[in-house]
Amino acid sequence: MKSLPPIWLACVPLVLLVALIACVVSVFGDEALSGASQIALLVAAACCVTIGFFTHRITWQDFEKALEEKISGISQAIIILLLIGALGSAWMVSGVVPMLIYYGLDILHPTWFLVSACVICAAVSVMTGSSWTTIATIGVALMGIGRTQGFSEGWIAGAIISGAYFGDKISPLSDTTVLASSTVGTPLFTHIHYMMYTTVPTFVITLIVFMVAGFMQGTEAPADVEYVRQALAGTFSLSPWLLLVPVLTAYMIARRMPSMVVLFLSTLLGCIFAVIFQGNLLEQIAGDDFTGVAQRFRGTMILVSGSTSLDTGVDSLNELVATKGMSGMLGTIWLIICAIVFGAAMTVTRMVDSIMQGVLRLVRNTVSMVASTSLVGIFLNVVTADQYLSIILTSSMFKDTYLKNGYEPCLLSRTTEDAVTVTSVLIPWNTCGMTQSSVLGVSTLAYLPYCFFNYLSPLMTIFMAGIGYKIKRGGGSS
Repeated sequence: MKSLPPIWLACVPLVLLVALIACVVSVFGDEALSGASQIALLVAAACCVTIGFFTHRITWQDFEKALEEKISGISQAIIILLLIGALGSAWMVSGVVPMLIYYGLDILHPTWFLVSACVICAAVSVMTGSSWTTIATIGVALMGIGRTQGFSEGWIAGAIISGAYFGDKISPLSDTTVLASSTVGTPLFTHIHYMMYTTVPTFVITLIVFMVAGFMQGTEAPADVEYVRQALAGTFSLSPWLLLVPVLTAYMIARRMPSMVVLFLSTLLGCIFAVIFQGNLLEQIAGDDFTGVAQRFRGTMILVSGSTSLDTGVDSLNELVATKGMSGMLGTIWLIICAIVFGAAMTVTRMVDSIMQGVLRLVRNTVSMVASTSLVGIFLNVVTADQYLSIILTSSMFKDTYLKNGYEPCLLSRTTEDAVTVTSVLIPWNTCGMTQSSVLGVSTLAYLPYCFFNYLSPLMTIFMAGIGYKIKRGGGSS
């Protein structure tokens, strides 16, 4: 096995990446993820590989092999991303999302909207075990309601993401929850029960923040809410039958069908209901070059694969109901691939190992061990751009250390979830950050300050270690 590079050298590509990203954000602003950030990742990867070539005799074949392994690991995520793009368009044009917005504006009062959005997403995510599915469905509808009620996009997305990742984190159906517990060797429900000591207080604090923010927003909805409702009713055929689409989707999720199957069938249902209830909109999307069945077929294909724009008579609403389809996810996929190139370079040159070994030397007690685990998990989210890989690496790296110090595996599995699962969505080039940003139409940096649950979670796990509450050693707790 090749020797580890010195830690100062291992940090060079990471420092270069941070510097390049800072320059990109300052120059391109909201357009930073449209190409410039991808180039920054490739330049940092090139720097990393070059250092490996000349200092640790890394061959090009080594890098290609590492890249191939990492690309194969995200193949499913890429397909899911494309299906989410198709699902969002199908649910929008079919009238499912407009109907949820239409009735949601009546039910969800502005004062309680943020806290309600957070709780709704938490409940759905617990039942589905998937933050991605929750955000792509009910989250999109809540974004529309919140925008119409006058909330900023960052606050709305923060409430949605906080709730969705709370549910994802504690649901026994969640793949990250199962992965974190199984990698460490903790029984699933022991892992979930132990997470409650940090997760519940963090979620309560989050709800209090959103409640206060709701009261500060005011007690009355904007005057144009009814105007927006009328525009939705005038543009879409809002039949109660449209509720069958989310109901059947929930049924498929409850039956624990594979994510790709659920997303595909739910998209198909959306397209069928679009043909039945929104034929005039499909004809508008298709254009006048075709007529009859061919025109609706063309409109359906366009709404799934490409971008659509509908005229509702309200400019802000036109922007809300516009869709991007599968093509809208291509920029996200581009960024993911570039991030994976950087992750492969950092891994094959063993620069990640070098940095992690340096962190391990700082472990002195419970607090430093939990804090180190959290920092390494977040660091791996940054450099590998994938939460699954970060969970596996963090768990594997610290497993022996926790065992040697007499701690039960559930402390490691909890710390890993508190630090890795929930922070992945806060990193612009991580698969989670890119996905949720694309689905909600809000940049990662715009919603990051408002994802209170996500960045309070690692702080809470360190705090609990500091006060020694329910820190398990051997067969009991200290």
